Amino acid sequence: MSVLYHIIIPALIAFFATLWIHPKILKIALMKNLVDNPDARKLQRRPVPVMGGIAVFFGIIVGLCFSQIVFTTPNLFILTAAMIIMLYIGTIDDILDLSPKVRFIVEIVVVGVVMVANKSLLNNFFGLWGIHEIPIYISIPLTIVTGVGIINAINLIDGVNGLSSGFCVMASGLFAIMFYSSGDILMTVLAAAAAGAVIPFFLHNVFGNNTRMFIGDGGTLVMGMLMSLFVINALKSDTQCIRFANEGMGLIPFTLAVLSVPVFDTLRVMSMRIIRGTSPFFPDKTHLHHLFIELGFSHAGTTFTILSLNMLVVICWWLSFITGASVDLQLYIVVILSTMITFVFYKYAKIQIKKQGKALKVLQKTGKLLHIEKQGIWSIVEKIVDRI
Repeated sequence: MSVLYHIIIPALIAFFATLWIHPKILKIALMKNLVDNPDARKLQRRPVPVMGGIAVFFGIIVGLCFSQIVFTTPNLFILTAAMIIMLYIGTIDDILDLSPKVRFIVEIVVVGVVMVANKSLLNNFFGLWGIHEIPIYISIPLTIVTGVGIINAINLIDGVNGLSSGFCVMASGLFAIMFYSSGDILMTVLAAAAAGAVIPFFLHNVFGNNTRMFIGDGGTLVMGMLMSLFVINALKSDTQCIRFANEGMGLIPFTLAVLSVPVFDTLRVMSMRIIRGTSPFFPDKTHLHHLFIELGFSHAGTTFTILSLNMLVVICWWLSFITGASVDLQLYIVVILSTMITFVFYKYAKIQIKKQGKALKVLQKTGKLLHIEKQGIWSIVEKIVDRI
């Protein structure tokens, strides 16, 4: 019954809660014209409602409320409060376009408050490079930088249909398995509820025609906050995941593998902006998902490809662990693969596009093969999703 209570039921309740509230939020967004309008940088062709984050948040909260009935989950209040603040700031940004500086300051404050109130610090390397616990004067800024960095990484991959939501389902599921296996009930329920709540939104975002919404900054900031919580709780000194570290599993390589594409793509994009002399928060079309669209991939094809590449990193990390690789080697494998996917491949593809190289045709043919929208079963699923 433990798996049922801690993962399956919270996930199912969150799933049906989001499924129920989604059309109601969609109706309100359309009535109030709360939409994202197309422009030169964005990839949609028509205005799309941007209140999907509210539906996802509702599903998560309902799933967590059930957990309080079944068992006591301490520290849930501060975690919920953090998500509410991120949802509030993100939704305001969706409607009024807040300054990046304001958002950045709020993110720092929220991560700092959660860090203090929840007594969670990224303060242990678990043997990586021979380092275990690190001093508080290093762990505090490291925790804040990591938390804020993850929040923005999740926010910045929200560029094509299903990418950010599909990634969050995948990542939440992986963290749920990790936390359940370690016996961390609170994080297990939170991760399971997050995965369950995002799935209905993902279906509408990918397959919906009349029911499509964007998750918006409200949703990506909430999910980014959750991802940072998962990472910090996995890497604090008193984490229940320490049993895996004692068995030779690299907890830092694991968390980095799960978040590989968003983190490394964000590092590449922001570093290139700084090198060009522009603000790292200045929006452009240099993300990995923009590259796949330029190569002729559809939205669904782009989402499938990027999630597959991210999962490839996770699988390679897992293989390195079970074959006895050291913690250091596990990290190097994750870093090298992530760099190859986000830095090297991006640069290579751009050169092929510029020079019209032979490899460009292969990439374009691959993109055409993944144009699965409007074909066969896709149209059937689209009709079903639009009715629910």
